Amino acid sequence: MTPKSSGPMPISATVEIGATPDEVWRIVSELGRMPEFSPELAKAFVIGKPGVGANVVGINRRKAVVWPTTSKVVRWEPGRAVAWKTRESGATWVYELEPTPGGTAVTGRRVLPRFTIATSLLGPFIGGAQGHDTELAEGIRATLERMRASIEAGGLPG
Repeated sequence: MTPKSSGPMPISATVEIGATPDEVWRIVSELGRMPEFSPELAKAFVIGKPGVGANVVGINRRKAVVWPTTSKVVRWEPGRAVAWKTRESGATWVYELEPTPGGTAVTGRRVLPRFTIATSLLGPFIGGAQGHDTELAEGIRATLERMRASIEAGGLPG
């Protein structure tokens, strides 16, 4: 008998960026730019005014599998935090900014109390929900590292 899944693993990473929280916010809050940084999100379209209630349509890619997602922005605190909840998986993706002596600590995390039916059904196509969790944990760190590289290289919007 195969042991039952213990559920989603915690996914969180923190990176310090040599820029002010307001400068980092200019990138983190531009949700349409997330595909530049995320290893899995290929496209993102923001529908509505940036802020709580805006919708985000995403196109994700993992190996040969491509799938759409729909999300709603559920937290919007300029200079501090942004979060969106993905309808299909039930996951809330959170990016929080904290000033540090050297700039800004950015923490990215996924809040997911349990796998949804949709995640369980998609799981076999994407290599299993738990295998995907491992990639997502690596991916959130990669996302933050790419943001840091872009911001520190002067990639802020005009």
